Amino acid sequence: MNDLSFSEQNSPRFVWPVRVYYEDTDSAGVVYYANYLRYFERARTEWLRSLGFEQPDLAARHQIVFVVRSITVEYLQPAHFNDELQITLELGAPGASQIRFEQRVLRGADVLCEAQVRVACVSQRNAKPIRIPQEISQRIRTT
Repeated sequence: MNDLSFSEQNSPRFVWPVRVYYEDTDSAGVVYYANYLRYFERARTEWLRSLGFEQPDLAARHQIVFVVRSITVEYLQPAHFNDELQITLELGAPGASQIRFEQRVLRGADVLCEAQVRVACVSQRNAKPIRIPQEISQRIRTT
């Protein structure tokens, strides 16, 4: 997925481990494609938590939420029941109201799935784009 990578970016990589449960798979024992989106979402939540931000607190304190604006996904190899996976996240250049991520699902050294995700910061009141609060933006930029 070279056209989607942040090759110029040297950001640290966040890794969140997950095990594939039976409920994650289809009748063939392969992870259902939409569940990769759930893995990506959970990894972004855990990344934000690792920076000291809980989403309910952001909504209460800053009246903001982060929403997926766009996502491009490449499914490369299947994951199966009971696989131990690593969901990775690399930060692209954050903008005033958006953050770009490159995310991957790995099984050991094998890349199973990868995505480029663009997340927007929106007002909880009217769902319109809003600047990422300085406290959050600073923490993201210095990570």
